[in-house]
Amino acid sequence: MAIEVVRNYLRQWGADERIIEFDTSSATVELAAQAVGCEPARIAKTLSFLVDGHAILIVTAGDVKVDNAKYKALFHTKAKMLHGEQVTELIGHAIGGVCPFGVKDGVEIYLDESLKRFQTVFPAAGSGNSAIEVTMEELERFSGSSRWIDVCKAPEQG
Repeated sequence: MAIEVVRNYLRQWGADERIIEFDTSSATVELAAQAVGCEPARIAKTLSFLVDGHAILIVTAGDVKVDNAKYKALFHTKAKMLHGEQVTELIGHAIGGVCPFGVKDGVEIYLDESLKRFQTVFPAAGSGNSAIEVTMEELERFSGSSRWIDVCKAPEQG
């Protein structure tokens, strides 16, 4: 089970006990925000794409969408999200529990600037009913990524 992979992975920083498991689904931004009790923007959604035949992850704030022009300018290809079984096969987590922790070797992880407006965010922890609260520094350390990118549109104005 992917949550156990994430738990074992986060143990190296003593963060495994911080994983929160919910009785309800947290598989979407809205459901995760309800389960956690925070605004949807603070849910760190992890999106999976295919670039030059390799899987990548981009962690973004919950209230933004990928800007296709920015994405293409950075990666020199059209944004093509992974689907269904591809996600599990290439990333190691199923849709709804995808996170930047404990992923398969070779998966590049990018952090979007949209996250930097928060002190802490809540990415999933390997299952469709889990999360962990992390600071930006912890997100960098735990994900193994210090590559911050800007590929999202500004948050929707309500």
